[in-house]
Amino acid sequence: MKIALAQLNPTVGDIEGNLRLVHNWTKKIAPLNPDLVIFPELFITGYPPRDLLKRNWFIERAEKALAEVAKISEKISGAILIGDIARSNRKTGRGLYNCAFAFYQGREIFRQAKSVPSGNDGFDELRFFDPAPVVRLWKFKGERIGVSIGDEAWTRAGPFDPVKEQAQQGASLFINIAASPFWLGKPQLRLKLIKSHCQRYRRPFVFVNQIGAQDELIFDGQSFIVDRNAELALVLPGFKQKVGLFETENLPARTQNSKLNIQNSDIGQVYQALILGIKDYFRKCGLRKAVVGLSGGIDSAVTAALAVAALGKDAVLGVTMPSEFSSSGSVEDSKALAQNLGIEFRIITITPIYHSYLLTLSDTFAGKPTDVTEENIQARIRGNILMAIANKFGYLVLSTGNKSELSVGYCTLYGDMIGGLAVLGDVPKLMVYELARYINRTTEVIPQAIIEKAPSAELKPGQKDQDTLPPYEVLDQILALYIENGLSLEEIVRHGFKKKVVNWVVQQVARMEFKRRQAPLVLRVTSVSTFRFPVSSRARL
Repeated sequence: MKIALAQLNPTVGDIEGNLRLVHNWTKKIAPLNPDLVIFPELFITGYPPRDLLKRNWFIERAEKALAEVAKISEKISGAILIGDIARSNRKTGRGLYNCAFAFYQGREIFRQAKSVPSGNDGFDELRFFDPAPVVRLWKFKGERIGVSIGDEAWTRAGPFDPVKEQAQQGASLFINIAASPFWLGKPQLRLKLIKSHCQRYRRPFVFVNQIGAQDELIFDGQSFIVDRNAELALVLPGFKQKVGLFETENLPARTQNSKLNIQNSDIGQVYQALILGIKDYFRKCGLRKAVVGLSGGIDSAVTAALAVAALGKDAVLGVTMPSEFSSSGSVEDSKALAQNLGIEFRIITITPIYHSYLLTLSDTFAGKPTDVTEENIQARIRGNILMAIANKFGYLVLSTGNKSELSVGYCTLYGDMIGGLAVLGDVPKLMVYELARYINRTTEVIPQAIIEKAPSAELKPGQKDQDTLPPYEVLDQILALYIENGLSLEEIVRHGFKKKVVNWVVQQVARMEFKRRQAPLVLRVTSVSTFRFPVSSRARL
């Protein structure tokens, strides 16, 4: 069987646009005479549609789209396998299925609903979808095909394993259509789990994943075929629309298969993911230009460089807003960065505005010592300036804070937290430095002075991040153990960290939840991006 893997980029809610993708790409593929063209999970609606699935008009449009896919299937020699929603027609339950449909010569010939709705990655599919009551095989072109959807292919902890059920029914080929989002290590994990099916059942496996970004989620693609010997036979590139063609008759031959691999440069994948996240957020929201506050620090420099890579230099404005506490080096470093990137650059001093604030508040603050309040006033002045520029010219402010800062609340509400998209909000501080070095891998884009200087908010004389925070080498490790690994305070201490430091970190993570609830949308690149603690709680951490 000649199979085409259509690794494409749908848009949530754009049913007409997603149908055009099906039509245009099927037209391109048709001369190759594939027996089967496979599109990803819920491709017609886009993934995840979330509460659009609560709207009858949306469900009706998605249903009508299937008739259009049937018409498209008349124009190719083979079949189309694609994801969409279907009414379950059950008297109880949610009323919908997440479904895979097969169309051939103008008619539907097979459908299989998802039997294990996903609860991972915040999708909460059980709010919208009923589980399939049965799992059936699809008999087509001499194959007995087991079709699974999304993480059904790697969910074996529950009472029902759909891939095992398909194997017991005599499947000769497994196909999984997916909308599986990226996070560090996820592509390798998918491959490992699917290879385990091939080793267990001695059957080939086809995995087709969407690419593109939808809000905070970034889908990397990296679709692949694994043969019955658990060897990679085909891998599509990550973060790009691509169609791959393969004949199953070639699967047993391993001539060059052992040389294939999923991309394994972690920082390179994070870089590609963030660029795609920015690009698709702007494109799918109808936005054109970004404004970035350049502080002369590493976070804003990396954010600006990513924005230029995603949108182009003409679509990015850099603004530096020095105060009396800003070093001349920070202004000059910001200017050098803007020149290297080729972006428009403005200097707007905030000193007069800051002193106007102090004068206005002098009677109210009389008798009170200077503290963090005055520092936060500066951050909020800068935030207001950026938002004013965004309002006037139709730009989107990109927030520049990193995951380490956001986790412990080392950021200012309505100040440096303002913006429509937090590009680095899931990137720990040490990884920000890795990104900077990756950006500079061929030429110096980010000035070396920015990379080498000690991190500082520059809101008071001689200020350094490490005056308030543990060293980032320590902080990032503790945060990873606590947030991503779920360890307790006592367990983290047993990893060799001082109890006082660990206690401060975990308490800050809990106490600063109120700030994270008000943060911009955060692009996800780690296994635990959003962590939701109760804002009001007395839980012992």
